[in-house]
Amino acid sequence: MIENLTRAEYEVLLRQDFAIFVGRCFPELNPQAELAPNWHLEVIAAKLMEVRRGRIRRLIINLPPRHLKSLMASIAFPAWCLGHDPSAQILCVSYAQDLADKLGRDCRSIMMSSWYRQIFPTRLAAHRQAVQEFITTRQGYRLATSTGGVLTGRGADIILIDDPLKPEEALSEAQRKAANEWYDHTLYSRLNDKRNGAIVIIMQRLHEDDLVGHVLAQEPWEVLSFAALAEADEVHRIETIWGPQCFRRRRGEPLHPDREPLETLDRIRRGLAPNLGPLGAGKFSFIWTCPQPWTTRGWKIQLHRTAAWPGLPANR
Repeated sequence: MIENLTRAEYEVLLRQDFAIFVGRCFPELNPQAELAPNWHLEVIAAKLMEVRRGRIRRLIINLPPRHLKSLMASIAFPAWCLGHDPSAQILCVSYAQDLADKLGRDCRSIMMSSWYRQIFPTRLAAHRQAVQEFITTRQGYRLATSTGGVLTGRGADIILIDDPLKPEEALSEAQRKAANEWYDHTLYSRLNDKRNGAIVIIMQRLHEDDLVGHVLAQEPWEVLSFAALAEADEVHRIETIWGPQCFRRRRGEPLHPDREPLETLDRIRRGLAPNLGPLGAGKFSFIWTCPQPWTTRGWKIQLHRTAAWPGLPANR
């Protein structure tokens, strides 16, 4: 359908539909990769659109690594929000500053691209285009920091938290406590508007008392959980510019069968079963999928590969 659009029509869709915008961002950053999009990306995109519109103020997204979560939440979403509102103030958090800087660099690359400048009037101020913080000519910004970073005097309309802890840090009680306390005493207070400001956490579950477990005990959140293998029948209903859509996944079905089919996940699980440990082994890791709290003696996990995701098509 997109292939039959005029350039003007396509540019309208890039402005209005975040999923299509993500599809255009991917080849900008990964020109050699190509893969058809999956339904879970449509669901995530729809929920993030609801965040920008102010209809969702607290959103948690749990899914395996290498499923485009950072592209969607830390790169494309800030660029799309600043495109619509160049005065928006956005704070992006990752577990390490070098990762936060890399994601900031990619977001800046999108916003300085010719196609982005064609669809949005937003421009970066010439005097401040650093990867840690770049500012628009309307005084909006994307600020990148790491968990535990100093944020004195800084505020945000939207806070985006993308993997606040490394997997190996999640089993350290001291590391978990430090991250949770930083969220409580530093990060949360940075919202410009405590009633209407938005916070998005997108991460894999690693422990019962990780940041997701911590915040769920404090206030209501909308939660999206995408296990590598569905633990129960799932129904995901979303609103899009095309109208309502519904996606269904049966119990036991893989999240992305074209990338990781059932037989692949079963083979991985059988191979690792004799050696399961808190962090898995080698090239594999685990994602928590229980909706209720977990204990380290009651592991309930789904396997997923950490192989690179080829990405979305260019839609051109």
